[in-house]
Amino acid sequence: MKRTTLAASAASLTAALLVVAAPIAANAHVSVTPDSAPAGATAQLTFSVGHGCDGSATTALTFTIPEEIVSVTPTVNPNWDVTKTSVDLADPVTDAHGNAIAQRVGEVVYTAKQPLADGFRDTVTLQLTLPADAAGDSIPFGVVQACVLGETAWTEVAADGQDASELDHPAPVVTVTDAVASDAGHGAHAAPDATGGSANAAAPTNAPEDTLARVLGLGGILVGAVGIVFAVATRRTQSTHTQIKEG
Repeated sequence: MKRTTLAASAASLTAALLVVAAPIAANAHVSVTPDSAPAGATAQLTFSVGHGCDGSATTALTFTIPEEIVSVTPTVNPNWDVTKTSVDLADPVTDAHGNAIAQRVGEVVYTAKQPLADGFRDTVTLQLTLPADAAGDSIPFGVVQACVLGETAWTEVAADGQDASELDHPAPVVTVTDAVASDAGHGAHAAPDATGGSANAAAPTNAPEDTLARVLGLGGILVGAVGIVFAVATRRTQSTHTQIKEG
């Protein structure tokens, strides 16, 4: 009986460990946050790496910028040196400021100043503008992770009907959603909030009036309470005087 109980307990513990390990394995890939942004938006995409190449420390991350992305600005990270390589556009385009653009950033390389040890996490961020006509598309960002020993190419893209979780080395993918209106005139901006999505919160415009109304309302309640207490005390005093006279 004891052996049966121990065997069942061991099986339950093994299953629990597998359940816990599954999310860890899934999160071992190079990931991107946010993983969706509106068409035409200027987005800040943060790429995370949390492990090396089979235990070897990371020395560089090379990003291949998709052809449909014309404007890219790498964010400086004090732990990495960053370079970008420009390539010619097949057809020059005009940016939001009316400037003709004949080249685009085709590659961005982050080189670690000190190798990032396996099991330690760091992030790098690219600011870029998504195509205005790409709503509904999924755009992969191929990343080659170079290490002290070997490298890993996070460049696999799921085929139609295939689950990306089935891939050994999936590329980070950003889904382009429908465009949103912008009052600024330079397109929508998508930046990660606390949950990893884009935040567009409107500031209250009637805060002072609300505060004043609450203060006045609270004052009215206090005055009313004081009046009630005074009235009760007065009645008790009058009743006491009456009883004294009658006595």
